[in-house]
Amino acid sequence: MTQAILDILHDVMTSPWIYLALFALAMLDGFFPVVPAETSVITAGVFAAATGAPDLFLVIVVAALGAFAGDHISYAIGRTTNDRLRNGRRSRKAFAWAERALAERGGLVLVVARYIPGGRTACTLTMGAVAYPRRSFALFDAVAAVSWAVYSGLIGYVGGAAFENDPIKGLLLGLGIALGITAVVEVVRYLRHRRTAPQVKAELVTSRD
Repeated sequence: MTQAILDILHDVMTSPWIYLALFALAMLDGFFPVVPAETSVITAGVFAAATGAPDLFLVIVVAALGAFAGDHISYAIGRTTNDRLRNGRRSRKAFAWAERALAERGGLVLVVARYIPGGRTACTLTMGAVAYPRRSFALFDAVAAVSWAVYSGLIGYVGGAAFENDPIKGLLLGLGIALGITAVVEVVRYLRHRRTAPQVKAELVTSRD
């Protein structure tokens, strides 16, 4: 069973169509976040180290380009559905958070949101809806897309290099590292939120008085 999975993955990863597939997955993930773009890039990185194919540099390039394109599609969706997003019961709080975050940190929020589950799409949609300047959006998004592609590709490559003769273990290691980093980010966010929440509440009470 394991060998059959390896054979299928090897056939996929050595196909010249893999680069187009990675581009498409990274693009779709920008506005349809259930697409496994990061897992696909990590897997490609594993096989790049273990078998030499696909080429790691090209994997990173096409993943970054796909992410960049997908984020701009999400931004455009945000611009065209501005009123519906602003008036939605669930999205109202997200808008308030995004506007505060943009005011405090500017476009760097986009780079940080890339590594928060669900944060990428929420952030790009919101930045479009609040009409964040497109040129600044493109600049910060380029940084976010490239850093994400390098991060995902290299995590896979590290796993593949560690288990060169067993790509499945390399893939599990790469995914484990990615999940571990995500967990750390979420814990830090939770702790920071707990620390700042009382201060924000006090400021709101003071402003009402």
